[in-house]
Amino acid sequence: MRRATAPGVGLRREKKKMRNMRVIAGTFKGRRLKAPSWEGLRPTSDTLRETLFNILAPRIDGARVLDGYAGTGAIGIEALSRGASHVAFVERDRRAQALIAENLAACGVTNGYAIIRASFDRAVADLPPASFDLVLLDPPYDHAPEAAIERASRVLAANGVLILEHARRQAAPASSGGLTRTRDVVSGDSALAFYSCPP
Repeated sequence: MRRATAPGVGLRREKKKMRNMRVIAGTFKGRRLKAPSWEGLRPTSDTLRETLFNILAPRIDGARVLDGYAGTGAIGIEALSRGASHVAFVERDRRAQALIAENLAACGVTNGYAIIRASFDRAVADLPPASFDLVLLDPPYDHAPEAAIERASRVLAANGVLILEHARRQAAPASSGGLTRTRDVVSGDSALAFYSCPP
């Protein structure tokens, strides 16, 4: 979360934004998504989500998507709303797992998804190789992302794209797991790094 400019002000603004989460476009456009009622979960802002999916628009329809560190499920739900064929939500926190299920139900989603109740490392170790066209990672900002990228690379299809959300103040690795960073996008305190296999 952003550092408060006055005691409690920044936190109140963040909580207000979180309460107002919604699906931005597609089949479920405008549907409200529930935010976490506990500390420690940092949902991707609507602005950053919109930027991400504007970039990914040509790749979404029919895509197999892995939403790693899924949290509220907002990223994966946005992908389903825009035409992804299947989304796997990976989340180890039971409260967040329940939140993802609630948000899917609120959007009327009954198929085309799986909630994998495990740590990210465990989940990707058990998934088939090259099984996803898009891998979306939003690990805690204080975690080094290299290991997550390396592990996720085995489940990314040859022509797929991996996207890492990270703190703007922390540089994303230039490469990891045979993937090379090809693009960076900054929005507020957050940034997106895009990775793919070298040609």
